Amino acid sequence: MNWLDLISSILGLTCVFLAGRGSKYNFWVGYLYTAALFFLFWQKNLVASLILQPVSLGINILGHYRWTHPKEGEQSSEKAGELKVTMLSWAERVIALSAVLIVGAVWGWLLDRIFPADPHPYLDTAVTALILMAQLLSALKKWDCWIAWLLVNVTQLILHISVGNIFMPIVSALYLINGIISLRNWFKFYKRKA
Repeated sequence: MNWLDLISSILGLTCVFLAGRGSKYNFWVGYLYTAALFFLFWQKNLVASLILQPVSLGINILGHYRWTHPKEGEQSSEKAGELKVTMLSWAERVIALSAVLIVGAVWGWLLDRIFPADPHPYLDTAVTALILMAQLLSALKKWDCWIAWLLVNVTQLILHISVGNIFMPIVSALYLINGIISLRNWFKFYKRKA
C-alpha cells in the first residue's frame, strides 16, 4: 500500500468537500494536499502532474486571497467579506477550452520528447492543463469550474488506474460525485448572488 496515495486521497476529499460547500477553509487543506501530491507524482514519474504542484500552490494562494478579499462589487450578499459566485460568458468559455486544448497538445508533445519515462504524456498533460484551468476558475469563484472539475475527475480516474494507484481512482470517483453536488450548490449560490 502506498501511504502517499492514502494521505493524498484523504486530503483531496476534504479539500474538495469544503470547496464544494463554498468554505474558504478548503485552501488550508489544499496547501497540504499540494505537497502530498507533489511527492506522490514524483514517485510515479508523472512529470506533468508533478510540475503542476508548484503552479497549483500559487493558484491556491491566489484563490485564498481572492475569496477572502473581494473587490468592490464582488462581495457576496450573504457572506460579508467573501467573493460571490459568478459565471463565465460563452466567449470566455470558448477561450478557456481552446487554451486547455492547445496547452495540453503542445505540452504533451514536448513532454513525450523530453521525459520519455512518463507512461501517458498526452493524457497527463491534458489532465494537467484542465486542472490548471479548473483551479484558476475556482480561485476566481466561477461556477464553470465545476464543469472543468467533472472532466478532470473522469480523466484522472483513467490516469490513476493506468499507473496502478489504489486509492486515487476511488478518490476520483468520489470527486466526480462531489463535483455534481458542488455544481448544483454553486448554481444556487450564483442564483442568490452569493
